[in-house]
Amino acid sequence: MRTFNSLCLFSVFRRLSLNPTKACTRCFSAESPDVRDGLSSFLMRSLNLSRSRALAVSNRCPWATSDSLENPRAVIKYFSELGFSDSQIRSSIIVCPQILFADIGKTLEPKLDFFLGLGLVGVDLGNYISKGASVLSVSLNKRLVPNVQILKRILFDDKDNRDLIVVLRRCKWIVSRDPESVLIRNIAYLESCGVTGYQQRMLLKRQPSLFVAKESRLNDLVSRVLKMGFSLNSGMLVYALYSVSCISVKTLGKKVKLFGDFGFSEEDVVVMLRRAPALLRVSEEKLKFGIDFLLNVMKCKRTLIVGRPSCLMHSMEDRVVPRCRVLQVVKLRGLMKKDPSFTTMLELNEEAFIERFISRFKDDTDQLLIAYKGHILDV
Repeated sequence: MRTFNSLCLFSVFRRLSLNPTKACTRCFSAESPDVRDGLSSFLMRSLNLSRSRALAVSNRCPWATSDSLENPRAVIKYFSELGFSDSQIRSSIIVCPQILFADIGKTLEPKLDFFLGLGLVGVDLGNYISKGASVLSVSLNKRLVPNVQILKRILFDDKDNRDLIVVLRRCKWIVSRDPESVLIRNIAYLESCGVTGYQQRMLLKRQPSLFVAKESRLNDLVSRVLKMGFSLNSGMLVYALYSVSCISVKTLGKKVKLFGDFGFSEEDVVVMLRRAPALLRVSEEKLKFGIDFLLNVMKCKRTLIVGRPSCLMHSMEDRVVPRCRVLQVVKLRGLMKKDPSFTTMLELNEEAFIERFISRFKDDTDQLLIAYKGHILDV
């Protein structure tokens, strides 16, 4: 019996020595249900998390022990004292459970003070952290500070960091990546494509995720834009890049096909997109209605739409259809010797349109206003 026990002990010792990591994992797993249960129960009580959610959070903190809840209590209290709501604290913990065990004085406070100094205060700070709490898990001096400095250089004339805060809200992780290998690299690439100065600033405010995108994705987007007929260093390239980044390849293909279904050639589509890259961001439903309305109701020629593709970007309900009705009244009453261009009517701002096509016709002003605002005519 003693020999058998000795052999068993030897076998166990041998397995442990051959694979200590696996052995440690097994030992931890044997204890982990109680450990997880202690942390998850705490989260259920203090944050009102569901059991499944609390277990999911506690499973991401394998180092936690059943008697190590003092720091999580202190962290939750600290967030509450900063003005975070219960829901913001819950979201922060779900996004980044590790912060429950972070040192408040050495880790959390310096980073939150940093964001407070940028202008993220009160509810704004709570909203930002609750959706991007992982920023509290990266280095302040190696990530957060240098990334913010880079962003500020692009947004050079940014009073009270208003634009910076917009960027941070739109892309929570933009300050979390390694500045050298991500942010600086992508900025250099965009500059090589001619996206500099004001254009770079505009792109950062509208689509900050591009500045921390994978190199392959950024290259692919630029390649797609070039295939659409834009050239490097073109002033319109940045607008096309922004528009293309907002839609998938599949959606782009659908919109190109939509134009083809209405008789536009591929060359027509390329010309329209060069003139108005934002056309890509118009919904298929709106494009379909607008093209059909202009071609079949207003009897516009395709060449007119190709020359003024921006007419498809206006609100059909608030701008295009009402102005069409005004044009009908102008024609029916013969108020102008030469019929005005409908696309020109669409491009005018509200004040200029009313002055030129409504208020100048004193005897017909009421009828024109009814047509414009009352929508009484059928089309």
